[in-house]
Amino acid sequence: MLILQHVEASPLLKKAFQLLEEDAEVSSLLKMSNIMAVARLKYNDHGVTHARIVAGTSLEIASILNKHGVEFTTLRDGTAKNLDEVKLVILLSAYLHDIGNSIHRQNHEFIGALLSKDILDRVLSKLGYDVKRAVELRQEVMHTIYSTEYNAQCLTIECGITKVSDGLDMAEGRARIPYKLGKVDMHSVSALSIKRVEILEGTSKPIKISVHVTDMAGLFQLEAVLLPKIRTSLLEDFIEVTLYIDSKTMRFYPK
Repeated sequence: MLILQHVEASPLLKKAFQLLEEDAEVSSLLKMSNIMAVARLKYNDHGVTHARIVAGTSLEIASILNKHGVEFTTLRDGTAKNLDEVKLVILLSAYLHDIGNSIHRQNHEFIGALLSKDILDRVLSKLGYDVKRAVELRQEVMHTIYSTEYNAQCLTIECGITKVSDGLDMAEGRARIPYKLGKVDMHSVSALSIKRVEILEGTSKPIKISVHVTDMAGLFQLEAVLLPKIRTSLLEDFIEVTLYIDSKTMRFYPK
């Protein structure tokens, strides 16, 4: 619902989302990503549902940051000409960020960036961009997909938005550390302890992320996945994270 809410507000984003949803290659890559991740590795979801969730979350964060006057890197550097193009980069990046899993989990961010090239050329052409503009926007998207890797440093705010949003799809067992389905260990216990994730406007910082868990096992997902992503996202100065157990504040980042 969140992705639909945001794309309906922009003809450019609506058309781009439609092209992604109807593209046979994109659909098959996301299907294969889940075959590799879920059916073969017995990990949690990395397919089209995850793509839609991350895209919606990314556009929500972008809207809040824009409301608070945060400067987007692609606008500053001229690779995006307006806010709609900033959001286009974010939408394409978020939707395609996990397609590298269709080949293998290992190095899937690098693989995904390479796989996205022909898709992006096709989609951007259908959106009416000439080769010069399409290449500029394409490279921004490829940078973002590559930089969703934990240790890669984002070089744009737009990249950081997608990287953090990827880590936020962790409610009700959807945590971003892949865990073996049916296996009881710290990964699965911590994933299942996360009940709700909220993205709100903050007070001391533009973005407030509230993570509601049933027990302290959920802290593992924050410290092992979300916080490392925030630290390499360029968004550290714009985000506060609060962990709640039964509505009681247990941890706060930054401290």
